[in-house]
Amino acid sequence: MHTYHTPLDLVRERSPERPVALARPDVVATAARWFQDKFQGDVFYAVKANPSPWVIETLVKSGVNSFDVASIPEIELVAAHAPGARMAFMHPVKSRRAIADAYGRYGVRTFALDTHEELQKILEATGGATDLTLIVRLAVQAEGASYSLSGKFGVASHEAPALLLAARRATTGKMGVSFHVGSQCMRPTAYQAAMAQAQRAIVRAGVMVDIVDVGGGFPSIYPGMVPPDMGDYVDSIQRGFAEMSVHEETELWCEPGRALVAEASSILTKVELKKADALYLNDGSYGSLFDAAHVKWPFPVKLYRGEGADAHEVDGPLKPFRFYGPTCDSLDHMPGPFWLPEDIQEGDYIEIGMLGAYGVAMNTRFNGFGDAETVVVDDAPMASMFGLAGRSIRLPREEQAEERKVVRLSRPKGAAGKKRRKR
Repeated sequence: MHTYHTPLDLVRERSPERPVALARPDVVATAARWFQDKFQGDVFYAVKANPSPWVIETLVKSGVNSFDVASIPEIELVAAHAPGARMAFMHPVKSRRAIADAYGRYGVRTFALDTHEELQKILEATGGATDLTLIVRLAVQAEGASYSLSGKFGVASHEAPALLLAARRATTGKMGVSFHVGSQCMRPTAYQAAMAQAQRAIVRAGVMVDIVDVGGGFPSIYPGMVPPDMGDYVDSIQRGFAEMSVHEETELWCEPGRALVAEASSILTKVELKKADALYLNDGSYGSLFDAAHVKWPFPVKLYRGEGADAHEVDGPLKPFRFYGPTCDSLDHMPGPFWLPEDIQEGDYIEIGMLGAYGVAMNTRFNGFGDAETVVVDDAPMASMFGLAGRSIRLPREEQAEERKVVRLSRPKGAAGKKRRKR
């Protein structure tokens, strides 16, 4: 990939017609080191958040060599770019062929489940293997997530003890529990509350677990969504772990996705038309802006204008705009508001920040659009949970106080509680 110092340098060198994904590998490396330093357990990257090869390779170079995968293509991706990495097949529903291939061809030994039927499927597809690590996903009640993940997966509390006991008896390998508090969790105590629920299920089952996997949900910063310091999440998890009835060698796992990659990428789009407060772009909800359309998150933006040496970042009075993508579908609409200079015009470029998570991962080819190139840039992200923010999220004057909070330089607290478990 070609490297530019800043997105403005890219605009000055050429005028891209397609959307350009702006990758910041150093930002991924910083987040990876933070989790390894502060989280007192094993860090599994949730590949679904951003399956770009540069992300996988950067994580491995930064010491993260464990991956949460949900399909054979994700397993193949990790095997190709992180040979020898540890993989956990954490999708609770898998085909028999996928289980057999993961076990037989790729050496995967860790499988998640939330039903007796899936447990039996795993045992049969692996030929009755006894070296499995079986992770029972629990349904938990958690508050504070911007996007709930409680409806589709997880065994209900009244059914969990029987499934935990069955999983314990099914393998001479390891057995554990997992849960998910929801995406973009804004309340650190949600983890501690979920661990208390897991503890009750374990006690009722009368089993000992080898692994407690707190899943993902670790947040990033977006306009209007300012999470507590990341250290507060680690502290809550450590308090919850300390209160669980587990043995000294029980492992603590987490599966961060968004928190590792959200800051590390943005998208450079081109304005094709301005119609009152609506801007028509060459990228949209079928490309990298799924969350902007369907979850209605108002991502931070910057404006660039001109070509060659005359290209520059545009300043001036701000106005709220909404976006439309390039497809012919009216659902391709991002309501925002996105605060941009009021004199924005056709041919300008907009950098939309904080799209490292679920940006390119959600890209489609609907209507023939969505084909974005990727380049590397060296500048800082627009906001950071890890003290990296070098630029402001630009808001109207009356929201400047909120801006100072949104782009704060967090100083994460150190972890407290039990020491890292031996692996």
